[in-house]
Amino acid sequence: MIALTVKIFPVLAVLCSIFACLFPSVLTPLGFLIVPLLGFIMLGMGATLSLKDFSAAIQKPKAVITGFILQFGIMPLTAYVIGHLLHLPKEQLIGLVMVGSVAGGTASNVIAYLAGGDVALSITMTTCSTIGGIFLTPLLSALYLGQTVDVPVWEMFKSILLIVALPVGIGLLINRLMRGKEKILNKICPFVSVLGIVFVIAIIMALNADAVKHSGWLILLAVILHNCIGMALGYFLAKLFRCTRKEAITIAIETGMQNSGLAAALSKQFFGIACALPGAIFSVWHNISGSIYAACMRITVKNNRGEQK
Repeated sequence: MIALTVKIFPVLAVLCSIFACLFPSVLTPLGFLIVPLLGFIMLGMGATLSLKDFSAAIQKPKAVITGFILQFGIMPLTAYVIGHLLHLPKEQLIGLVMVGSVAGGTASNVIAYLAGGDVALSITMTTCSTIGGIFLTPLLSALYLGQTVDVPVWEMFKSILLIVALPVGIGLLINRLMRGKEKILNKICPFVSVLGIVFVIAIIMALNADAVKHSGWLILLAVILHNCIGMALGYFLAKLFRCTRKEAITIAIETGMQNSGLAAALSKQFFGIACALPGAIFSVWHNISGSIYAACMRITVKNNRGEQK
């Protein structure tokens, strides 16, 4: 059931994205639903977890540290290199580097769940990168762009609290109250999560339809390369550092999926509205690529049954 649900995930994501791009006015009024939908999805994910899962995640400092270093090491450097190799205009280069310099996005937790990754580890890593981003994002922007930025600390913490911590906490309580009925939760939650995240992707596409339609092929290529290289390096370097397959899947997602909404906002505030374009495009693309990645990981899991998860 889970495998079938995840297999149709990328198809639904692409079809809904096309619809949203062609008819954005249908979905743009629903922008206010993004945060509640993500929170609802996280609640469902929390219902499939227990405190033991988080205890196990905390006891994996190597995976957390590896993911943290890869995310803040690979993504800004890759953005800088891609931008220069493709000779992006200055504004687009700035925006791409800002995407690489921020923390991981909360949607990564949903993708980790659907990909068969370690959800508790994903949530732990997102929280750590959010805290780390308070200090590292200004430093990385100064290093690569020669200008520091002020990170909205309270907004970041409020986002983590409302979208991740509170819903997951309620989900954990539901899991505890429904002991013995885990199979029901494990069947329902993936299906609900897929429908929820596809709806979120469609709304995000609708809100950014103009940016996507009017963006040149070069910046689109840059965003795709940035995201895909980040996820690929995240996975293979995690395996090189002897992380398990499940941890490597999670680290790849956390590395490649960024808080692009924050990147777009910071780019617009400190560098000009033209610099926000890469973040807007990344918001759409990394959800589509994440859905494809999740499906691929689920398809290949049968070939890796002998490997430790």
